[in-house]
Amino acid sequence: MPPHLFWIAIVSKYAFVLHAVLIGVGTTLIFDLWVRFAARFLGGPQVNWAMPGRWFVYLLRGRFFHKTIAQSSPVPYELAIGWGFHYAVGVLFAAAAMILGGPGWAQSPTWGPALFVGISTVLCGWLILSPGLGFGIAGSAFPDANRRRLFQFLSHVVFGIGLYVCASLLRGVVG
Repeated sequence: MPPHLFWIAIVSKYAFVLHAVLIGVGTTLIFDLWVRFAARFLGGPQVNWAMPGRWFVYLLRGRFFHKTIAQSSPVPYELAIGWGFHYAVGVLFAAAAMILGGPGWAQSPTWGPALFVGISTVLCGWLILSPGLGFGIAGSAFPDANRRRLFQFLSHVVFGIGLYVCASLLRGVVG
């Protein structure tokens, strides 16, 4: 088999995973750029990915809830783990948009699945991550909880837009 046909066969076989990774990483990067912009120019909250990294390690050890994650003992490489966890979740959400959009969504993306997944993913932060970190449901333990919720919601809208944009940019490039 000629080498170029070998690579075409490999890409075709793993096209779903490849699309999910490329769309997910690109979308998460857009999300991160928005969060930095919002924090710097709009007064949005800063994100310290070491804390979700610490939480994830404790989760693997069987501990879900913390009084506050900052009071739990640090773990080695928690910042790197947090960033990796963040991007892995972005890839999983991209895969969810592809599944929701049906066969071929990555080649012909539509706004519906992208925005639905983007907006609905804020619930994961509000109902899983925030309580696990010790900040209550939807960050209710913060004195500025409503402002944080607004920025989190807007960030996940941006994530949904990013899903559509990244899938559109990759249309025809992969598989």
